[in-house]
Amino acid sequence: MLIDSYPPIIGGAQQYVRNLSINLVERGHDVVVATLSDTGLAPYEEDHGIRIHRLRGTLQRAAQALGDGIFRDRTYAPPIPDPELVRAIRDIIRRERPAVVHAHNWMGRSFLPLKRWSRAKFVVSVHDYSLRCATWILMRDGEPCSGPGLRKCLPCAARHYNGRAKGAAVALGNWAMTAPERALVDMFIPVSEAVAIGNDIPGGTRPYRIIPNFIPDDLGYMYDSHYRDRLPPDGYLLFVGSLTRQKGIGTLLEAYAGLTQAPHLVLVGYTLPETPKTFPPNVIVLKNWPHEAVMTAWRHSLAGIVPSIWPDPCPGVAMEAMATGRPVIASHIGGLPEIVADGRTGILVPPGDADALRAAMARLIGDPALAARMGAAGRDRVNAFHASTVVGQIESVYEEVSA
Repeated sequence: MLIDSYPPIIGGAQQYVRNLSINLVERGHDVVVATLSDTGLAPYEEDHGIRIHRLRGTLQRAAQALGDGIFRDRTYAPPIPDPELVRAIRDIIRRERPAVVHAHNWMGRSFLPLKRWSRAKFVVSVHDYSLRCATWILMRDGEPCSGPGLRKCLPCAARHYNGRAKGAAVALGNWAMTAPERALVDMFIPVSEAVAIGNDIPGGTRPYRIIPNFIPDDLGYMYDSHYRDRLPPDGYLLFVGSLTRQKGIGTLLEAYAGLTQAPHLVLVGYTLPETPKTFPPNVIVLKNWPHEAVMTAWRHSLAGIVPSIWPDPCPGVAMEAMATGRPVIASHIGGLPEIVADGRTGILVPPGDADALRAAMARLIGDPALAARMGAAGRDRVNAFHASTVVGQIESVYEEVSA
């Protein structure tokens, strides 16, 4: 497995790779993870039978020396092969002799020079829009982007990476690696049809298989934690995620403020500088809760709200809500329509439409029986996103490319 950061670093892709690796070990596979080093973490450790190597790259050293990160929050792998990472990955491959190298973001670019030498098959899971978009999110000026273009990407990357030079280097590097990557990948695994289309994978020559993210089979049956005492009475509306415009927090607050006699709105997540500083009455903000606490919050809610305005690739929060038997009100964008069945397991609304979101919330608040029926249907539907279903599909990809 190649990924630029790995737990205890927090992130959806990071947790996905760990869960996938644990499941593969339980199924008898030998799994090694190569990831970037991080302060306070050992260069080598083992976790549930997974051998984890934390590597330091040339660009990472340069960024630390300059007191700057490649991205705004932490150092990520660059969009082009990093000399030190190439050497370190080569040493691991020489020792481990993997049959398959499975990459999950730009960390895989440092394997490309080694592909033919390694004789390993190369599988790339695509969790975002990084094959075409230098910022990974396929958004421009706060709206979904129609696709890359030099005049669009350079200023957009400059804003995202806080500088013209840095933004241009990332955007041009990503563009330059498009052809080599697509020539060497044996199989792409986009996590949703929206991700496949957004990265123009169907228009390419390489094979691909759409396989969604997954959750543990027993996730919906986790016991309550002591965090229950910090939640309002049962039947509140629940949002889980970063409290940012991209996740639709502004639309959600506007919609909720217009409701009358509404239950509490609980927001569980983490804040960034753009997070609103004030909230309507009866809104409860709970920051940085652990996962068992989040599952407790789902279990006592009326419905989950996923009001993303960006093309959210395959959000696990919608699956978590469904696993606990809760209906989901979500934006009709990205991979959400592939998870939420409109009118059956929840309600889909246009992204950024506060009036439509308010009407959907009012509908479920006013009809608890409908909410219960949708929640029960969601619990049935989420079986398609269980580890026991999805991990087998990934194994079949390994077998197919190896054959």
